[in-house]
Amino acid sequence: MNRRQLREHVFKLLFRVEFNQLDEMPEQIRIYMDDMYDENQLQLNYIHKKVDAIIEKIPELDQIINEKAEGWSTARMGKVDLTIIRLAVYEMKMDDDIPVSVAINEAVELAKCFGQDESPSFINGVLAKIA
Repeated sequence: MNRRQLREHVFKLLFRVEFNQLDEMPEQIRIYMDDMYDENQLQLNYIHKKVDAIIEKIPELDQIINEKAEGWSTARMGKVDLTIIRLAVYEMKMDDDIPVSVAINEAVELAKCFGQDESPSFINGVLAKIA
């Protein structure tokens, strides 16, 4: 699995936060990972650790987003867009291994795959203000 594929799995798991209680997320992660039994254990550990770290930081991430997203709050954002933005802000602000430009570019690519037509430009705009 390459970095983009790993990021996509992280996104898919983070998206479940919008539909489940936080105390249900360990079970959601286990269910998701059960379908990936053929994958490299190191990669599965990477996904799991990153999802856990981002979930732990959601209040802090949302604060950063709400401060910079003029005219938008996290409560008003579409769930796909919000999940992508949270992932990107985490990578930009809290993951030293990922350059800011890569985090933004990857977020836009996720938006093209999973978001609506206007998602890539919306996400790019919000992330540019945060960067």
